[in-house]
Amino acid sequence: MRVILLFLFSVILINTAFAQQKVFNIKKLGAVADGKTDNTRIIQGAIDRAFEAGGGTVWFPAGKFVTSVIHIRSNVTLYLAAGAELRASVKRITYGPGKASPLICADGQQNISITGKGTINGQGEALLKDIYRMLNDGTLKDTEWKTYNDWHQLRPEEDNRPKLIVFKNCDKVTLKNITIKNGLCWIQDYRSCTNMVIDSISVISNTFLNNDGIDLVDCKNVKLTNSFFNVADDGICLKSSDPQGACENIYIANCKIRSSASAFKMGTASWGGFKKIKVRNIYVYDTYRSAIAIESVDGAVIDGIDIRDVVAKNTGNAIFIRLGKRNKKSPPGSISNVYIGNVKCEVPAGKPDAGYHMEGPPEQFAHNIFPSSITGMPGFEPNNITLENIAINYLGTAQKQVAYFSTDSLDKVPEKAANYPEFSMFGELPASGFYVRHAAGIKMKNIDITYTGKDFRTPFIFDDVNKLSLEKVNVIHTDILPIMILNGVKDPLLLDIQPTQDNKKTIKVQ
Repeated sequence: MRVILLFLFSVILINTAFAQQKVFNIKKLGAVADGKTDNTRIIQGAIDRAFEAGGGTVWFPAGKFVTSVIHIRSNVTLYLAAGAELRASVKRITYGPGKASPLICADGQQNISITGKGTINGQGEALLKDIYRMLNDGTLKDTEWKTYNDWHQLRPEEDNRPKLIVFKNCDKVTLKNITIKNGLCWIQDYRSCTNMVIDSISVISNTFLNNDGIDLVDCKNVKLTNSFFNVADDGICLKSSDPQGACENIYIANCKIRSSASAFKMGTASWGGFKKIKVRNIYVYDTYRSAIAIESVDGAVIDGIDIRDVVAKNTGNAIFIRLGKRNKKSPPGSISNVYIGNVKCEVPAGKPDAGYHMEGPPEQFAHNIFPSSITGMPGFEPNNITLENIAINYLGTAQKQVAYFSTDSLDKVPEKAANYPEFSMFGELPASGFYVRHAAGIKMKNIDITYTGKDFRTPFIFDDVNKLSLEKVNVIHTDILPIMILNGVKDPLLLDIQPTQDNKKTIKVQ
């Protein structure tokens, strides 16, 4: 009886709490859902009233509500009902005369949410036209757009293109069920936020360049699950911009990603660190660059990374791990204790994102298909990296007349320590499956490399590697020997390498 009474008392308390939550329906407050009228004042007024009431929900019923910059405050939920569309203003001046403000902002707030079945629409194409109009009129300053002539069109600098959501230093952040689309820059930028839950969101934005699906920058305690990303830049991207900060304790699972850059990436901004990162059950398709990219080039400490169950179809590269030194003011960072397991990847013959509205930039040099790679620098090595149950199928045909790099010239592969990290950064490589250089504690187990087309290159090259362990490494559908070159490798442990290790031609030691 006492248990029942306690349960009923709890239900009463919960219902009372919900009853006390104020709901502010923006349409009842005067917002016009015609897709044209600017409702910024009414929407911000509803947010302010909800905050002043101690918390509440700003309700967007079905309809198309235009807004410019709005600021979410503590204990406020933006709820976009089914059929509701929050449309970004297509007038660039509404985002400020200088650096463009994000559409939806929050700084130092707590317990904030954006939920519902509705949509946030950045209206990027129409907004871009107004940006170009202002640039041509001379009413908007931009130092890049006429000098940065990329493969598509002149690109206005990032500061002139509004991001859709930017939260800074916020705690207890929730995003659920919403769709976000048509941005002009990073779609979502969360900086130094903590205790985040992001679930069942869809991000669709191939409008323009720099369209990362989501950027978690020095965030801690984040759960990102059951979400879909189809974007013109990195899909899910972890960054660290604060030398004293880090992305830490982040769990990502059950996501589907299409990207004209990399699908899941840590970097490129890599100043502080990335620690305790878990990734589970990711499906990648039509992605131009790497399915998995792990990068420390600005001094970041990367430690405790666990990635499992990744399927990548029509993707330019499976795995890219890079320790470099782009930041001249600090010593190199480190990459250690990384586990990547249960990965299946198909690398196509052609450009994986060909035909999308905004493709990734084609390489400006002739090349064959790029291998997966793990690379550091002399004296600074990715350490304790384990790859297990990895199957990569290369569908293309490599030809010497396209590009050729002799395995007798491994010391000629450029270091490029200060370069932007990318799977194609070294140019043509002499390996076709895996290229590993300046690394330590590398363990590979149950690795299958399959060729549908012909490839003249050596499948595996290990150069300047300390403590290499290989077990059950198989190369299928190739007549190339040796399948493996060990150059300056210390303490190798090789077990069950196919073709059989009894064939002296299988492994070449230099």
